[in-house]
Formats: sequence, structure tokens, C-alpha cells
Amino acid sequence: MEKLPTFTVFQVTAGIQNLLGTVFSQVRVSGEISDLKQSGMGHCYFLLKDPSAQLSAVLWNSRRPRGLELHDGMEVVCEGKIEVYPPRGNYQLVVSSVEAKGIGQLEKEFLALKQKLAEEGLFDPQHKKPLPRKLRRVGVVTSPSGAAIHDFLQVLKRRWCGVDVCIFPSPVQGDGAAEKLAEGISFFNRHAGRLGIDCIVLTRGGGSMEDLWEFNREELVRAVYDSELPIISGVGHEIDVTLCDLAADRRALTPSEAAEIISPNVQDLAERLKNTETRLSLAIENRVRGLEAETAHLANSPVFRFPFRKFDEWTQRLDSVEEKLRIQAQNRFRILETELQAQASRLETLSPLHVLGRGYSVTQKTDGTVLRSCEDLKAGERIRTRLFSGTVESIVAECSIDGQKTG
Repeated sequence: MEKLPTFTVFQVTAGIQNLLGTVFSQVRVSGEISDLKQSGMGHCYFLLKDPSAQLSAVLWNSRRPRGLELHDGMEVVCEGKIEVYPPRGNYQLVVSSVEAKGIGQLEKEFLALKQKLAEEGLFDPQHKKPLPRKLRRVGVVTSPSGAAIHDFLQVLKRRWCGVDVCIFPSPVQGDGAAEKLAEGISFFNRHAGRLGIDCIVLTRGGGSMEDLWEFNREELVRAVYDSELPIISGVGHEIDVTLCDLAADRRALTPSEAAEIISPNVQDLAERLKNTETRLSLAIENRVRGLEAETAHLANSPVFRFPFRKFDEWTQRLDSVEEKLRIQAQNRFRILETELQAQASRLETLSPLHVLGRGYSVTQKTDGTVLRSCEDLKAGERIRTRLFSGTVESIVAECSIDGQKTG
């Protein structure tokens, strides 16, 4: 009988990990959140349960969706990959995205605000201002380092060089971006005459609903609606629709189309652009096909398929160490508190007041000198006696030691 080969625990675990990574590299799992815990770094650890089974899951802080608060008992749909956590030998779902079952939380907020603003008339066509027939200078509110302004300027440069561009720099994503974008719109409206601004372009590149969420903020939507200058909104891609798009006087499907709207419609330049795009796409496709053969043997290597696996493992270990340190610190504080109480009790025992409480007293001269012998006193001298409770002042009538008078 052939003897079976012997593997180390690490080899078996690595094999299971590679197998899971191949078969379950991307899955969607629905279930109920249970035993939700959050580490000090904001990572979430929980169980995903249904009536028949449960699955451990981890959601890194960088992947947590905006506007969606997780809690025990919440029904969710998680997308991610199944991996093994080697130190414990457990498999878990590493979540890349999570959403509430049915309509997601952000979409609910989006629809509620959309309905509210629509009822106020912010999206009505009769409020749309026409664009000037001839544009000389355009104010663009966007990130100066983003891909959107790059695409916008490139298209504008290729189509027409007769339009000047004035950029108001602003973040286009994250907390505070909506306020800064609204500030840019207000700035161009206040200084339109001095700067010669004919219209405003509000733009950024594509992204997820979370990435574009600042363009659904009520403050920014109202700033777009209240603008005296006409506004073109070129946010995201064709499938992305924000509330700023609906409130703007003109919507562009992309930042590039926003540049096309404000530039003359020159047919031959449009055809050349289309041909260049086609040739570039074909060149990229041909180049990709040539590289596929060279990279095929690397595609299945775990180090390239899962480059952040080790980082995720270290992060999870760090969370475990953090929890242990917290418990040890609490235990140490309890020990020190007990020792402090014991020391306080001993000090209380040695306190002079404790001795006075047993019936003893301390007698002093008026200058505070503690008396130890009646030889230090004379008749008629005033003394002060400290009892456990209160002080007695006396005048010496007579001093004696063993029946013999002194002083």
C-alpha cells in the first residue's frame, strides 16, 4: 500500500486558501448580521447567519459604505471573497461591499431628497436658463488634479481654443466637498462681471454612488438652482445621475461632453476625434493580446491575485493584540487600585488623629512647640491641648515631677 505524503499545517492551510481563492474569489452572500464587533481602527467583524448556517465575515474600515450603519439583526447582501485566516485556521468572507436588502440606504436618502426638491420645483424645466450663444470665458468648479478637468481641457483644446477657462479648485469627494463646490458657484456668481464669466461648469469623473454622493447634498443642489449664471453639470458617466444634474440648466453625460457643449460643433474635428479614439482602442487591444501570453503564468500566482492578503492578516493580528493589551491594562489598573487602597488603610492606622481617637492628647505651647516634659513649663504659662475632637486652652497652676514641684 502506497504511503500517503505528509504535509505541514501551513501547507495544508495554504492549499485550502488557494482552493477557496479560486472557487470563491468573488461571491455575493445574503444573511443576517450577528455578534457585530468593531475594532479601534474601525474594522467590523461579524457573523453572517441564516436559519441553517453561519459564516464569519470581516469588513475593513476602508470598505465601509457611507450612510449605512450596520447592527445586529440587520439583513444585508455582502460581496467579497472567501479566505482562510491562517493563525486560527478559520475561513471567512472578506467583504468588499455591503448593502441593505432591497433598496440601499443611500438610494433611499437619494429618492427622499429627490422627491422633496422636486415638489419644491427645483427640477422644473421652466426654471432652466439658456446658455449664451457665444461663450468667451467659463468658470469650472472641480478638482484641479482630477481626471475630469484633464479630459475637459483636452477636449476643449482639440475642438476650440476660443474659450478661456477659469478654475475654482475644490475637492469633489468626501466630507466638506459639497460646501466647497457650493462656494465655487457663489464665487463665480459674485465676480461674474469682473472676471467676464458667461457660464459655470460643475464637473468630476465617474465613480460609485458613494463617490458621487457630495453632488446629491441639498446645500449644493440649492446652490446650483439659485445660481444666476447658467450651469452645466458634467458629473460621472452616462449612467450616473445626480441631483445636481437634475437641477442644472444643462446636463452633460461626461466631462468631455461638457467641453463639447461649450465649444463650437465642428463636424470634421468630431470625426477626427472619433477616428483617433477607434485607432487608440484597437492599438490598446492589440497590445493587450500580445501581453496576455507573457502574463498568463503569473495570473494564478497568489501574490498577484491577492496582493493585500498579508496586509489583511497583519491587520487582523493587530486588532487581536490591541484587544489583549486593553484587557491587560484593565487588569493592571485593578491591581494598582487594590494596592492603593491597602496603602491608604495603613496610612490611616499611622495617622496621629487615629492615636488621639483612642483617648490620647497632644499639648503645645502657644508658639506651637509640642510639650514632652513639665520642666519646659512654668506656673501661669498658657498651653493648648489637642484632643481627638476639639482643642482646650489652659493656664498652668503648678508643675511637678514625681510629686516635686518644678519651675
